Amino acid sequence: MKKNVGNPDRIIRVILAIVLAVLYFTGVISGTLGLVLVIAGGVFLATSFVSFCPIYAVLGKSTCAIKK
Repeated sequence: MKKNVGNPDRIIRVILAIVLAVLYFTGVISGTLGLVLVIAGGVFLATSFVSFCPIYAVLGKSTCAIKK
């Protein structure tokens, strides 16, 4: 797997995952929507740790800095 998630994108994904988890566990979001958002947050967190996003790969997109 070639890295396709850059550092700014990784930071945004981690922050978003934390915000979604806090909202879910404090009861602000609940039910099916809350569960779906927590799962999405888990996916964001996982893709930020491995620096690879399958959707970016399918679309041919990369947010990594170009090395010269």
